[in-house]
Amino acid sequence: MINVNTHPPTNRTCAVIDGGSNAKTRAETAPAARKPKLLDQVRESIRARHYSPRTEETYVHWIKRFVIFHDKRHPTEMAEMEIARFLSSLATESRVSPSTQNQALNAILFLYRVVLRKNIGYVDGVIRAKRPRRLPVVLTKDEVKSVLNGLRGTPWLMAMLLYGAGLRLMECCHLRVKDIDFAQNQILIRAGKGDKDRHTTLPAVLKEPLLRHLDIVKRQHENDIARGVGRVALPDALERKYPNAGKEWGWQWVFPATSHFTDRITGEKRRHHLHESVLQRAFKEARLKAISKPATCHTLRHSFATHLLQDGYDIRTVQELLGHKDVSTTMIYTHVLNRGGRGVYSPADSLGLVTSRHSSMQE
Repeated sequence: MINVNTHPPTNRTCAVIDGGSNAKTRAETAPAARKPKLLDQVRESIRARHYSPRTEETYVHWIKRFVIFHDKRHPTEMAEMEIARFLSSLATESRVSPSTQNQALNAILFLYRVVLRKNIGYVDGVIRAKRPRRLPVVLTKDEVKSVLNGLRGTPWLMAMLLYGAGLRLMECCHLRVKDIDFAQNQILIRAGKGDKDRHTTLPAVLKEPLLRHLDIVKRQHENDIARGVGRVALPDALERKYPNAGKEWGWQWVFPATSHFTDRITGEKRRHHLHESVLQRAFKEARLKAISKPATCHTLRHSFATHLLQDGYDIRTVQELLGHKDVSTTMIYTHVLNRGGRGVYSPADSLGLVTSRHSSMQE
C-alpha cells in the first residue's frame, strides 16, 4: 500500500500509469521499487472483493484518466478540489451521461477510500451531467420475430435467451451448463448485476435447440479433455478449493469460444466463453435488414419485460425475473406498454357506444 502520510515530492511526475518512465523518475523512486504500482494495487483490491472483470477494467480506466487529467500528479497530492474539477470536465467538455459521471466518481472514491486509505469528504462544486428522461427502446413482438428470423446458429440461440428469459448480454455469455435446469424449466443467473443470483424462466421453445447445442459442446469438451486443454476458469476461490472442477462438464460454458487462450497466470491453455461482440455484430446485421428502430441486444431484455406486462403478469414477478433491486426500476416498462397514451385504456372504450351513431347524427 502507498503510505498516504508520506506524500511524494510535488516536483516529480508520478509513475502510476502502466508503461515505462524516464531514468530520472526511476532513480527517484528506487527505494519504493519493490512496492506494486498504483494500478496494480487497484487491481488487487478489486479482485480481493470479487468484483467483476468488467468493473476492474472500468475502474482502472477512470483512475488512469483522472491521473492524466491532472498531469500525472500522484493521487495522494490531490483531494476533493481536483476530483470536482475532473468530474466537472466530464460533464462540460466530454459531455458524458450522468451514469458515466457517477461511474467515474465511484472509481475515484474506490481509489482513495480502499486503496490509499484516505478519507474523502464531500466533493463540492461538481457540475452535474444532465439526466434526460428517456424511455427504453422496445420492439413489438412482430419486430422481435423479424430480427430473430435474420439470425442463425449460436447467435440465434443467444438472442432467443436474451428475449425469452430477459437476460443481460454478459449474463448469457457467462452461462454454465449446470445453470440450466431443463426439468424445472428455469435458468439460474449467478453473480448478475450487483453480484446477485436469481432464477428466470427457460423458454419451452428453446429446450430442444439448447439440448442439441449442448450435445455438440459436450463432444467438443471431451475432445479438449483428451488433448489436455479442457479446463475453464472458475469464479472466486473455487479453483483452489476444487482443483479438478474446471474440467467437469457442469462448469463448462454453454457458449464456448471457438478457440483457446493461454491463461496469463497459470500459463495453461483454456477455452473462454464466446465474446459478446459475436452476438452484437450478428444482431446489428439482422436488425438493419429487418427494422428501422435503433435497437441493440439489450433491447431484447426491455422487450421481454414489456411483453410480460402486456400479457398480464404483475410487476413484482417481472421485477424478480429481471433481477431489479428496486421495483421503481421495473416500473419504467409500464410507461412503454403499447396501449396508447400512458399505457391505459380510455374509459370511453368501456361504454359500448356504437360509433355509427355519429355519422347518423351528421345527416
